[in-house]
Amino acid sequence: MNASSMSPDSPPQPAPSRPGWRFLLSHPAHLIALGFGSGLSPIAPGTVGTLWAWVAYLVLQAWLPPTVLAGVVVASIPVGWWATTRCLNNTRVLDPGWIVVDEIMSFWLVLWLVLPAGWVAQLVAFALFRFFDAVKPGPVGWADRLFHGFGWRGGFGVLFDDLVAAFCTLLVIAAWRQFA
Repeated sequence: MNASSMSPDSPPQPAPSRPGWRFLLSHPAHLIALGFGSGLSPIAPGTVGTLWAWVAYLVLQAWLPPTVLAGVVVASIPVGWWATTRCLNNTRVLDPGWIVVDEIMSFWLVLWLVLPAGWVAQLVAFALFRFFDAVKPGPVGWADRLFHGFGWRGGFGVLFDDLVAAFCTLLVIAAWRQFA
């Protein structure tokens, strides 16, 4: 039975060993959800996806006017939601680590609100975001447990904990700036 013939209520299947380039290029949603290949990293794909987000944001910032860049950041959320939902439905795997668009669009949001900032501040933002995303303390853990499954709810669930991690990152940075 292929993934497209399964109902949204079907139980998740064992995760494939790792998706490859064929899967990545088989649909635009896969390309987006897997962070244009950064999710294919065999080691720490979430960190690699966040690094890709950082570099891509700096490149976009150099080429796009601020209003267009803001539009890209805001548009990345519904586009990421669509791509994640499609990828989850195609693979029937709940929140696989190789989906990294959640890290990308969430870290873009952090950078959009933190920059202009020097390299040290950007590195601190990166480290804080990775901490909140990986460890999932408090509200991030709550958000991670809130929405699971397939369809739009599952796709949003993959993104939601990263958005909360971005919020927590921004909260710590705001407090740091306030008291520094």
